Amino acid sequence: MTLTMYACAHCGHWQRWFTVPPACPVCCDVRNALPEDGWDIPDEKTVGALLEARWHRPAPGVTGFRTLPSFGLGPTGWLIEAEGGNVAWEAAPYYPPDALAEIERLGGVTRLGASHVHGYGALWQLQERFDPPVVAVGVQDLTWTKAFRVTWPVDERLELAPGLTVHRTGGHFPGHCVLHDERRRILFCGDALKVDLDGTVPRALSCHKAYHARVPLSHDEVRHYRSVIGALDFEAVATPFEFAAPVTTADVLRLFDHQLAGRPDTAPLPLGAGR
Repeated sequence: MTLTMYACAHCGHWQRWFTVPPACPVCCDVRNALPEDGWDIPDEKTVGALLEARWHRPAPGVTGFRTLPSFGLGPTGWLIEAEGGNVAWEAAPYYPPDALAEIERLGGVTRLGASHVHGYGALWQLQERFDPPVVAVGVQDLTWTKAFRVTWPVDERLELAPGLTVHRTGGHFPGHCVLHDERRRILFCGDALKVDLDGTVPRALSCHKAYHARVPLSHDEVRHYRSVIGALDFEAVATPFEFAAPVTTADVLRLFDHQLAGRPDTAPLPLGAGR
């Protein structure tokens, strides 16, 4: 029997399955909401006919790929130019032919990784097209990687390229990781942080165990975030959805200290507080 790639229209999670999958495991998880109108899980051919590619360059050497219209959670796939070959971190919901051609023009993908399942998007496409020797995901999150093959499970730290280092934060997911671009001073933060934007201007920060269910992180989880992320120097953050600057290490430490000062919550902390 032929296996086909299917994507959940609600969250964008891809599954390689015999027929239309009976459900989406990511939507069934406590960190995501269930689709109000039931399951809609189209195959790759249907998805590809619906979506167009868009890309932008928010910082030198960093290109973000998305789709129009948005699909699933609507993540951005970041392509980061690096010594020894490009690093792809997170993935767009799908890569139409012109997006793959643009990535090829920019030098392809040598190393591939993602923070956690909400940022995987169509990571499987990049593996199939460019066959990077390194595909890195937190070892504790392997249960979500059925659509692609992990070649380098990440424990606590992994240098993907000179100046580009993966750090495990846990918290949002057990294997959740961030990628620190030391040279550009950018933190590719996954879902460790949520940035509230006013247009393109960052106004507030928050952190969550489960965004849809509004479940806060525990104090120990925030302490681990603080110990890992607080040791990194950055002045901008890139979530799986947007690029935000300025957001600095000091801003993020204020958020964590606020969380540790009382009962955990998911309310955004204005960036003006304490600046």
